[in-house]
Amino acid sequence: MEIRIREASVTDVRPIVEFQQAMARETESVELDPPVVSRGVQAVFDDPARGRYFVAEAAGEVIASLLITYEWSDWRDGKVWWIQSVYVRPEHRRRGVYARMYDEVRAAATRDAGVRGIRLYVDRRNTSAQDVYRRSGMNGEHYLVFEWMK
Repeated sequence: MEIRIREASVTDVRPIVEFQQAMARETESVELDPPVVSRGVQAVFDDPARGRYFVAEAAGEVIASLLITYEWSDWRDGKVWWIQSVYVRPEHRRRGVYARMYDEVRAAATRDAGVRGIRLYVDRRNTSAQDVYRRSGMNGEHYLVFEWMK
């Protein structure tokens, strides 16, 4: 099956919202509020400074998505892209979909002289995702991420 990676458009909001709800259920056993998630996804398309989505398509269907958000690095005088909200439909997992998406994101970051690198965070318990990220050439050796969420 041919897989195409592209930057998402506003017509992809519905599947992206569905993916975010499914991911929260799978990874954290959390039920997200659909109107809140819908507004949150739409906000990225309304204001590109918030980020940008990439999607994978197969047979005309969106099968995966990820979000890039931006961090300013004063150490590097440039942007660091954060990969967030990665989701691949279960029936398409273990087929290299994420690797293809990551390759596309990395190529876009390489073309942009203002981007200094790519980061992501992953739940410590999600060892299968960690294996995928390692195979893509990323490592988790440098930082722990701490957070406070309201």
